Amino acid sequence: MAKLFVVGIGPGGREHMTLKAIETIKSCQTIVGYKPYIGYVEDLVEGKEVFSNGMTKEIERCKFAIEMVKEGKDTAIISTGDAGLYGMAGPILELAEGIDVEIIPGVTASFSAASELGAPIMHDYASISLSDLLTPWDVILKRVEMAAKGDFVITIYNPRSKGRKNHLEDAINIIRKYRNEATPVGIVRNSGRDDREIRVTDLKNIDFQVVDMLSTVIIGNSNTFLKDGKIVTPRGYEIK
Repeated sequence: MAKLFVVGIGPGGREHMTLKAIETIKSCQTIVGYKPYIGYVEDLVEGKEVFSNGMTKEIERCKFAIEMVKEGKDTAIISTGDAGLYGMAGPILELAEGIDVEIIPGVTASFSAASELGAPIMHDYASISLSDLLTPWDVILKRVEMAAKGDFVITIYNPRSKGRKNHLEDAINIIRKYRNEATPVGIVRNSGRDDREIRVTDLKNIDFQVVDMLSTVIIGNSNTFLKDGKIVTPRGYEIK
């Protein structure tokens, strides 16, 4: 019986893909994904049936993958990062009926970026996407405020685009009400890829112009500090 695999391929670099993700893609007959993501696994999909399309076509991809499984083809639908975080796992499980589905986890951007910045999410953290395509903006702002008020480290996905130039600044202004202006902030563009850019700054001095949809922003909590250029959020261990 054919099976549908929902595969998280990590931030993009092959070294950050899990062995299971690689082997799953190799074993499947059909591969489905957003066009740029297919490029990250190009060598793994040679000779296979590949279906790709553009942004906002997620449901179309899900439906195609489900149909391929019903036709008897082992199929992988891929997401960057982890498929269960802003990825394809949710819609697949909502749409799939009568087929076997397995979700293969991947390294999400917040973990990849955190490793490049130091150890900023060693303690409780909140992950918030600033994309309001599927979530009302007032709901997003409320979540930002609750996370800031609760002193969570905050990881921001989809922070800024051409159509949402002020969203990140609006969110940061809310966070500033609850955090010291010297709170460390890490900005990583193209995390886990060869052309990554890493910036360490603070809440007062964020350069919003360098942030785009390929960036992940991590804002420390009230205990986060810098050491030798690395961001550290203490877990509470007694360090002697």
